[in-house]
Amino acid sequence: MASERLATLPLPRTEGDPLSPAASGRIYDRVLDDILAGLIPAGARLKVGELAARYGTSTNPVREALQQLRGEGFVVIEPNRGARVRPIDESFVRDMYEINVLIEPYLVRWFADYATDADIARMEAIQDEIEALGFERHDRYDQLDEDFHRVVYDRHYNRNAVELWHRYRKTLGTISRGLTIGRSRYAARLAEHRELIRCLKQQDTEGATRAIETHVRGSGRHIIDLMRSER
Repeated sequence: MASERLATLPLPRTEGDPLSPAASGRIYDRVLDDILAGLIPAGARLKVGELAARYGTSTNPVREALQQLRGEGFVVIEPNRGARVRPIDESFVRDMYEINVLIEPYLVRWFADYATDADIARMEAIQDEIEALGFERHDRYDQLDEDFHRVVYDRHYNRNAVELWHRYRKTLGTISRGLTIGRSRYAARLAEHRELIRCLKQQDTEGATRAIETHVRGSGRHIIDLMRSER
């Protein structure tokens, strides 16, 4: 099938973009971006040689990137069949949100004990800007929403947890941009942000943890419901 062969896809320019064998992180990002954009479709075979030619690199960083993508669930590697792209379906999104509902409360719980007045003021300033946007500037909203959460997460000592959150956020954000998020969900997000700020101001660690768990669960349910309704 044509969809199974990467050779049928247009190769991006690689002039002026040399990639060393040690650049598996950049290859990972490029493969993941192409998967999320649909340029490498679900079920497509991922041949190491073809990917190396596609991205203008050697085979070693491609192998490392595929192993990382396998570990994160984007790629399935089967004996005698090689690597394939896993379909990004409801169960895939559910799994990501279930992991996020563990990660984000963990990050918030630590932040609640160390947040400064300046941190909370920064969150409030970002939230004010989000609310001033209304519901039309989705691209700007996404960036501000990430900025809001980064105030909370970027100071955490566990960089692996923060990086995992960021990768999942990138993936889920790409998926959600292909869906029509209802105004009621946008309004709920704003209220959930305000509740998180309120709890942090009061140094209510348990309340802040509950607030972010509600926030993550609500977003997950909404995205999965939209995927079901639009399939």
